[in-house]
Amino acid sequence: MSENIINPNRVVEIKDITAGAGALGLLGYGMPGVLISLANAGLIQSGSAILSMVIFMGGLAMFTAGLMEWKKGNTYGMAAYASYGLFFFSFAAIMILPVLGLSKDTGGPGTMAAYLALWGLFTLILFIGSLKMSRALQVVLGTLAIVFFLEAAGAATGNGLFIIVAGYVGIISGFAAIYTACAPILNDIYGKTVAPLG
Repeated sequence: MSENIINPNRVVEIKDITAGAGALGLLGYGMPGVLISLANAGLIQSGSAILSMVIFMGGLAMFTAGLMEWKKGNTYGMAAYASYGLFFFSFAAIMILPVLGLSKDTGGPGTMAAYLALWGLFTLILFIGSLKMSRALQVVLGTLAIVFFLEAAGAATGNGLFIIVAGYVGIISGFAAIYTACAPILNDIYGKTVAPLG
């Protein structure tokens, strides 16, 4: 008669074969980021196309990427993607709530300046962390921090020039994020570095 013996010293390793979240997270910022920035620069009109991109690609995709990074044990990726996903949801809510009559307004220029400056500070901290990562990611986060601080200055002063400049810097930042997202995809497909990240 045989017995099943359980060995408490046995180590079982589980290999994580789930996809990386980086591409989804960076596209979640880059695509709505470019659209918002084009509108801020005065090159296109804002509307439901941008709002939809903000909610779904910005909010939902980035928050999902954050959960994927949490599962992989990546604190930096989780904090970055999930937080920016929630930023996009909150940004959409700022636009939608007054229209629905659930809020009087955004709270005024000072409130919006503080909101944007806090996101700028958070992004600056992430940028400092990215100094141990790729140059491409440093460009994304460095320019994004500048965008937030410019928009905060625009909200605080009422000077539209800050918003226009933020729009042009944001276009660079958004396209940098799209490149940083797509480079590993292409490199993986071709089995070599065809799009360097630095």
